[in-house]
Amino acid sequence: MMDAFSTPRNRIKTLMLLAICGLSVIAAAAVGINDNPPGILLAFLAATAFVLAIVHPWRTARQFRFLLYASLLGLALFVLLNNVFAAVAHNSATTGALQILMQGLAVAAFFLATLICPAAFIVGAVGSVVLFIRSRRRST
Repeated sequence: MMDAFSTPRNRIKTLMLLAICGLSVIAAAAVGINDNPPGILLAFLAATAFVLAIVHPWRTARQFRFLLYASLLGLALFVLLNNVFAAVAHNSATTGALQILMQGLAVAAFFLATLICPAAFIVGAVGSVVLFIRSRRRST
């Protein structure tokens, strides 16, 4: 993440991508994401802009492959956490405050699993392929 702010050019790109992320979140909230394809696409655009704000200074295919693998692992982890938090929240023996906390954590894990992990997967896949091809062209 520190590479994103290391140079003035990287800082400007990072801030522009974060602004796109914030504007897309606001637009998705205004349009609504409940069974609304434009709202869902805006939310996915926001997640993708957020991931790109972090990884845009990367210049090797290996870093993007690591992002690809981490997104797959993160997806499995957040799906599991969502199920665990939802089960604890719906348990009748859970107190009110703990139930609210578990519901909030379940929603956070759900959004991470459905928005951030797929966006990171796509960015990692495209970035690793593009940089692999670019490195092959330079070596010949």
